[in-house]
Amino acid sequence: MKQEILHILPVRLREGMQKSLSGQADAEEIRIRIGQPPEIRLKDKSVWLPEYIRSEDIEEMLTFISRYSIYAYEEEIRQGFLTIEGGHRIGFAGQVRMKGGQVHTMTNIRFLNIRIASEQKGCAKGLLPFIYDKEGRILNTLFVSEPGIGKTTFLRDCIRLVSDGGNGRDGKKVCVIDERSELAACHLGIPQNDIGRRTDVIDGCPKHAGMFMALRSMSPEVIAVDELGGQEDANAVKQALLYGCKILGTVHGETIGHTVRLEGIRQICKDRLVGRFVFLKKNKNGDRFFEVYDQEHGRIC
Repeated sequence: MKQEILHILPVRLREGMQKSLSGQADAEEIRIRIGQPPEIRLKDKSVWLPEYIRSEDIEEMLTFISRYSIYAYEEEIRQGFLTIEGGHRIGFAGQVRMKGGQVHTMTNIRFLNIRIASEQKGCAKGLLPFIYDKEGRILNTLFVSEPGIGKTTFLRDCIRLVSDGGNGRDGKKVCVIDERSELAACHLGIPQNDIGRRTDVIDGCPKHAGMFMALRSMSPEVIAVDELGGQEDANAVKQALLYGCKILGTVHGETIGHTVRLEGIRQICKDRLVGRFVFLKKNKNGDRFFEVYDQEHGRIC
């Protein structure tokens, strides 16, 4: 087990968790729920520990996660997640207190989800040629899939490959707008994932605001953003294109017809601003594959 995860677990559970995870290279999540046994979610099954989670276990975990200062992480907890060293992301659930129609704080946290970081470098190498045109220019590209297929993972690898360049392609200045800290997985401002040598990150900022900030201050050639969809996102994308930037982004969707009907995405597609759609899917064996569609010519791969 990775040490940064082991060190945030309750001391009494560490040995059992380490044994359960030994040799489990495909572990994706560790779910902690009050009154229930810890669940280790693998690619195709779950492993359950025999112990049951107590309130003091969760309090101990929160102490370790916050480095003995839970108040220093109030903003992250209010948003429901934070990223720790190694790029692992911890989600929180509990009692929410509202103020002025907004989430003010979260108390009585009794459920945690540790998402184990996995970069999967090279997974996007095969689709990289499809996001360039014949002249070697990057096409505005959206990665589309249902939840849990891996579009964020593929986008992250594309960012790295586009940023570093190679195989006759020049590296590009990329700015990642990482609203939920999933692409770069910054911890204390430092990316825990390899996103390329020419990449800058605006972390924890709403997508539309981050795109405007990047255009004003970082002169990016490419802006990468996860989970586009709203009208504000669409307006920011249009502004980025006016500045001469290219867009790499992800969108939730099942088919191209469903995707182009989404608010914001519909207008971008109507204006024919997207060059390529990359649909990520899984076959019966759970292996991922992709299909590439051109907005002008339909499916090309």
